[in-house]
Amino acid sequence: MGNKIRLGVIYGGKSSEHEVSLRTAYSIMKAVDPGKYEVTPVYVQLDGSWVKGEPATGILPNVEALRLTDSGNHVDKEGSVVELTSGGRAASALALGKDLDVVFPVIHGPNGEDGTMQGLLELANLPYVGTGVMASAVGMDKWMMKNVFAQAGLPQVKYLGIMRNRLKSELNDIVKEIEETLGYPCFIKPANMGSSVGINKAKTREELVDALQIAAKFDRRIVVEQFVKARELEIGVLGNEDVITSVVGEVIAAKEFYDYEAKYKGAGTELQIPAIVPEHVAAGIAEMAVRAFQAIDGSGLSRVDFFWDEANDQLYINEINTMPGFTPFSMYPMLFEAAGIHYPELIDRLVQLAIERHTDKAQNIVAAEDF
Repeated sequence: MGNKIRLGVIYGGKSSEHEVSLRTAYSIMKAVDPGKYEVTPVYVQLDGSWVKGEPATGILPNVEALRLTDSGNHVDKEGSVVELTSGGRAASALALGKDLDVVFPVIHGPNGEDGTMQGLLELANLPYVGTGVMASAVGMDKWMMKNVFAQAGLPQVKYLGIMRNRLKSELNDIVKEIEETLGYPCFIKPANMGSSVGINKAKTREELVDALQIAAKFDRRIVVEQFVKARELEIGVLGNEDVITSVVGEVIAAKEFYDYEAKYKGAGTELQIPAIVPEHVAAGIAEMAVRAFQAIDGSGLSRVDFFWDEANDQLYINEINTMPGFTPFSMYPMLFEAAGIHYPELIDRLVQLAIERHTDKAQNIVAAEDF
């Protein structure tokens, strides 16, 4: 590597979370130290095509500047505002390695944090921030994730997994099974979506049927969870083999639950950081978060979400998010800010963790003659 680390930020993607990804990329590119990094934007457009921009040399004026096109996206300079132009459509994602030292992929949702992007970067032999292929896939698929958590002995609310193709011919049987096993209210989620996209709370049979149909639009695998009256608590995990945790935060949603609008547009939701909980609850969350992170073979970063049934003093793990957002409203960086790790330092640590993991993996024998 030269004097500066050549950092590629891959964002956008063919996903309903495209806009979230742009916000995250914008936040990261504004925060990194230009004295340490040469940052190159790599935009995956909604049609799936890749456009690599010229390295940024200043502060981006707005999120729109990241919408690179083949014809170029020019933003006039005003003081320290960057002039960002397109380097043209990337011939191949695998060709990025010659221009970059490490990648921060911030494509949320399917085809981004589900292991597909991570697999591509593995083939390109590029260090990248975040969890590997397997951990990303497990962390993205709520159904598989719950199975792994169950194997690790982590407490969870009752749930059912349903395949989309059953809805056409077995809808009445499915509804009856949900009512008898989980009851109302219950939450219906696409297995492979993030940012609460496609999630609904059902209080009646009619709402349940509608919610199942909505979830089925996003994924062929659906998860239905029992409702538990509880507080929503979250914690950040940072590291590879040796990990640390942040303070615990609480989501106090103004709406029925912490949905997309609440996460990325405020929508009256309050974040309490640190959460006001007993010491044993915070300690339990930290211990369980590390177990969950290790159960999926996590690396780099994750945010782990919990339910705390305060009346019965019972903790339930909800899910692990292997690529949490970095927007101004995002919980993960705020949790570590409260723990004393400021945003630019957090990015530095994640980049170093990516390089360390890549270096460690390079020790693996790959050729038969090396046995």
